[in-house]
Amino acid sequence: MRRRRAALGVLVSLLALTSCGTETGAGSGGAVRTELPVTGIRWGVDSVTVDGKRTAAPADAHVEIDAKGRASGNYGCNLFTADVRVEGETFTVGPATSTERGCEKDVQRFETVMSRAFSGELTAAVADRKLTLTSADGDSIALTSQPPAPLTGTTWTVTALVSGSVASSLPAGAEGKAWIVFGEDGSVQGSFGCNGFRGHGTVSGSTITFDSVDSTKMMCPDPRMKLERAVLAVLDGKTTYRIDHRSLSLTAENGEGLGASATEKTRTGETRGTAG
Repeated sequence: MRRRRAALGVLVSLLALTSCGTETGAGSGGAVRTELPVTGIRWGVDSVTVDGKRTAAPADAHVEIDAKGRASGNYGCNLFTADVRVEGETFTVGPATSTERGCEKDVQRFETVMSRAFSGELTAAVADRKLTLTSADGDSIALTSQPPAPLTGTTWTVTALVSGSVASSLPAGAEGKAWIVFGEDGSVQGSFGCNGFRGHGTVSGSTITFDSVDSTKMMCPDPRMKLERAVLAVLDGKTTYRIDHRSLSLTAENGEGLGASATEKTRTGETRGTAG
C-alpha cells in the first residue's frame, strides 16, 4: 500500500510540472513563465521614451531574450547582456554588463536612455509584431520583431567600411548614400554612394563574384566620392559574404570590406541614379 501511495504521489507531481508550462533557466535563477511570444525573437528597438521625451533608435539597437532567462543585444553601439525574469506580463531585468566602445555622441545619448529604460521591473504588451515595455514611471521601449533578412530582395544599406580587422564609420555626409540589392536572377544594382550601378554577382557557398558592373559617371561632393571608391573596390571580383540576422558583411580577397544593414524600404526597380 505504501508503494502504491508513493507511486501515486510521483505521478501527481509529474502531471503538475507538465501542466505548468514553465521553463527554468540556469545561471542566476532567470526564468520564463509567460504565454507572450517574446523569447527566441530578435526585437529591433524603434524608440525609447524617458521622462516624456521620445528618442529614435539607431539601426543596430536590438534585444533578444532566451528561454533560460538571459537578455542580450545592442544598445545602439555597445553590446550588452543581462539576466531577465519573465513572469506573465512582467519583465524583471537585472544589472547589465556591456562593452565599452567609443560611440558617436548621438548614439551615446541613446545608449544612456536605453540602458536606463531596459532595467528593473517592466510591463510587457505584445500586438502583432510589436512589443512595448513600460516601467512604473511611464518610461517605455517600443520594439518590432525582426525576421532574418535574405541576401536577395533585401536593400542593404552600407553602414561601415572595413580594412583588415578594423571597422570605421562612413565619411561625414555620406551616411545612407550607398546601398545594394541582389536579385534572384544574379543581378546586382544600387549606389556606390554617388553613382548608381548595375551588374551581376554569382553566389557560390559563402562567396559572391562580381562582374560586368557598370555605373553612371557623375561627380559628387568629396565625402560621397570617397565612399564610392571604397565600395567600388569591394564590389570587384570575388568576395566573402556573411549574414548575421539583418547585417551583411562583404570582404574582398585583399581584406578590404564593408558592413551593411537591411532596411525595410525596397529599392528594387528604382531607376534614379542607376546605370542604364
